[in-house]
Amino acid sequence: MPNQEITVYHNPRCSKSRNALALLQEKGIKPLVVEYLKEPLNSEQISDLCAKLKMSPEQLLRKGEPTYKEHYSEGNLNAKQAVNAMVDHPILIERPIIVCGNQAIIGRPPENVLTILDA
Repeated sequence: MPNQEITVYHNPRCSKSRNALALLQEKGIKPLVVEYLKEPLNSEQISDLCAKLKMSPEQLLRKGEPTYKEHYSEGNLNAKQAVNAMVDHPILIERPIIVCGNQAIIGRPPENVLTILDA
């Protein structure tokens, strides 16, 4: 189990996010939970998460969300535009994101959270 604090960027309305959080708690881990819809992230935080995830901002976007289709139907956002879209519309951030130190993973499927415990 990691010695570092684990942070979960969480949307309680998302079943995958709830399941990932429950898996951590079942392992006796009490992560810092950030409800990013209530506490929106700024562009630096989103860029930092992308670096830890080893993903581009475009990959972190939830393109199936109605908000994405409504505001960005033309698609093909560059990295800066993708970050700005997630700052303006936090619902577009893929979830849940689990961070431990300089590593992060997407908890989809929820069992992915267990891989960060072995890191």
